Amino acid sequence: MLGMERWVLASRIGFTYIGTVVGAGFASGQEIMQFFTLFGERGVWGVFVAAVLFAWLGTRMMLLGCRLQARSYEDFNQYLFGERWGPMMAALISVMLLGVTAAMMSGTGSLFEEQLGLSFHAGVIFTVAFSFFFILRGIDGVLSVNSLVVPVMFLFIVMVASHAWQAGELASVVSLIPEPRYAHWLPSALVYVSFNLVLTQAVLVPLGAEVADERTIKLGGWIGGIGLGIMLFACNLALQLHWQEVSRLDIPMGHVISTLGVGVKFFFLAMMWAEIFTSLIGNVYGLAANLSQVVPLRKPLIMLLIFGMGYVFSLIGFPTLVHYLYPLFGYCGLVVLGFMVFRRMPAG
Repeated sequence: MLGMERWVLASRIGFTYIGTVVGAGFASGQEIMQFFTLFGERGVWGVFVAAVLFAWLGTRMMLLGCRLQARSYEDFNQYLFGERWGPMMAALISVMLLGVTAAMMSGTGSLFEEQLGLSFHAGVIFTVAFSFFFILRGIDGVLSVNSLVVPVMFLFIVMVASHAWQAGELASVVSLIPEPRYAHWLPSALVYVSFNLVLTQAVLVPLGAEVADERTIKLGGWIGGIGLGIMLFACNLALQLHWQEVSRLDIPMGHVISTLGVGVKFFFLAMMWAEIFTSLIGNVYGLAANLSQVVPLRKPLIMLLIFGMGYVFSLIGFPTLVHYLYPLFGYCGLVVLGFMVFRRMPAG
């Protein structure tokens, strides 16, 4: 593969990686505040550790998918956990993906209802229609939408952090952030990475098998990991600089954006929807790819069934789904991370 072609494909891989990780929790700032900002100046160390783990383990996951020629995350988990436990872990991840899919769909409905004054159901249906169109194009559709959305998203977050930096004094703000009594920044960073990586395998594993060229995979994995690190650092910085105002808000990044003017708010809402959208198509694509191996139905019909179930569960409500599901999924993901680290790579 020629140098320029490798960089273009690696960038698309990296953007897809970022787009799959970044979702409603990231866009709202709530995830970042809970996992990093709460720890004050030590939260920066958590961001650094998370970025390194995202780059290293995300690349390792794609390389495993490449060498195993895994069609889905079930093949991947069968290699990690063996024939006995692998199918059970794949089934658990399917449940996790369905739960997060429901949360993403509920998030889009809430966004339309609370921020735009439109129907919750209209927001969900609109997002599902767009998602279905892009997923029908297969892995190329997932790559294309992330290649368009993620660079804009990246520049927007860096711009917000730069504005906050110019307007605030970081040292004085960080000293006012009380550190949690019963938590430490390192386990918090590990749980954050594990939660996200266990879900991204639905996209990264078949993506690695599709790309095949290991040098391109490694380059794309590090582009994605470093990009996620920069976005985490930028959002964490902005939240620290506005800590007194955002510490009790459900959507802390909303306040940060409001300091840039009313016009920027609608751009932020568009970015928030796009971030949910990129995660949603990744989750449904991976889940459909896995279920198509065990369910005797065509992929489009499987996707419609996934969206239908996601819609039903989305009615539970976005805050409730995030509060109960995300921490549980994070701790389950630590098991997958442990096996990924210590399991020997198959021969290339």
